[in-house]
Amino acid sequence: MLSRNRAVLHVASGLWIGLRHDVDLIRFEKEFVVKLHFFIDPPLFVRQCVADKGGGMRHSFGQDGVKYAFIWPAFLVVLLVTLFPLIYALVVSFQSMRIVPPTPPRFVGLDNYAEILASARFWGSIQVTAVIVFVSVALQYVLGFALALALHHNVPGATLYRVAFLLPMFLAPVSVALIARMLFHPVLGPVNEFFTLFGLENIPFLTNSTLAVATLITVEVWQWTPFVVLLMLAGLQGLPAEVFEAARVDNISAWRRFCDITFPMLLPLSVAVILIRLIEGFKIIDTVFVLTGGGPGTATETLTLFAYNEGFKKFNIGMTSALSFLFLIVVIVFGTIYLAAAQRMMRRYR
Repeated sequence: MLSRNRAVLHVASGLWIGLRHDVDLIRFEKEFVVKLHFFIDPPLFVRQCVADKGGGMRHSFGQDGVKYAFIWPAFLVVLLVTLFPLIYALVVSFQSMRIVPPTPPRFVGLDNYAEILASARFWGSIQVTAVIVFVSVALQYVLGFALALALHHNVPGATLYRVAFLLPMFLAPVSVALIARMLFHPVLGPVNEFFTLFGLENIPFLTNSTLAVATLITVEVWQWTPFVVLLMLAGLQGLPAEVFEAARVDNISAWRRFCDITFPMLLPLSVAVILIRLIEGFKIIDTVFVLTGGGPGTATETLTLFAYNEGFKKFNIGMTSALSFLFLIVVIVFGTIYLAAAQRMMRRYR
């Protein structure tokens, strides 16, 4: 009699669950069936639960074992390739080591760091790098956001503009710097030839310290503004249209729609885009190396170019390693300050 009741209960519960499509009802009905099983035959219910749990555990363990067997070797290789150079460079930064003339490694403690921190050239390179990065990234964000807004509103020829705006981003920075070097040549450059049409003298774009920094900023803005345009345009296209339609119905001006709706909704994306460009901007070396070489003097020498000169011109490996870790600290400090300010702004717009 008991087995017959169990069979009837199984059939009835299966039919009842199969007729229901709502997820919440199915969950409730399953729990109800489980409770009925428990009251009809508790020993059988316990044995089935233990068997199901053991099989699920064995199945899960088998899947995880195969998964980890494929993941762990690649993870260990990547970890080894990443950590070994980092640890080796950290060890070398506490040593005096040169390749030319070859000298055996000698432990000097924090002398390399102290020498760098006492160098006016190091602090000057930080200042130059900060000016180039912050000014260029600010201009990239403003221009990129404005162009993304224009393309989002389907201006005439928007498709052509989207392709044209993305082209500079796909060019190698070295080639861009070579083109800019020809354009801003103090004598033969077409930019100076254009100014001479108005009776102006040749402008020393690459030999004047202030103009050289401005030229580098211009080149950076021209090449990397498309990156901001691409991401901000994707963000604009993902915003809900209903919000803007309701704002138009309420006769809210375009400026207020931007300040109160568009900008706050895109603020997390803006923070991420600016952070990416800041980190990439601090690594600038190829444009500076080709366009100005750090000159005139050291007026445009960035941190990365400073490290390059120490490592590949003076072959001072210990000093270069210490400079690399100080560069990492500088990037972390600036990034932390930026993220703290960004979080404060995001809390204000919540």
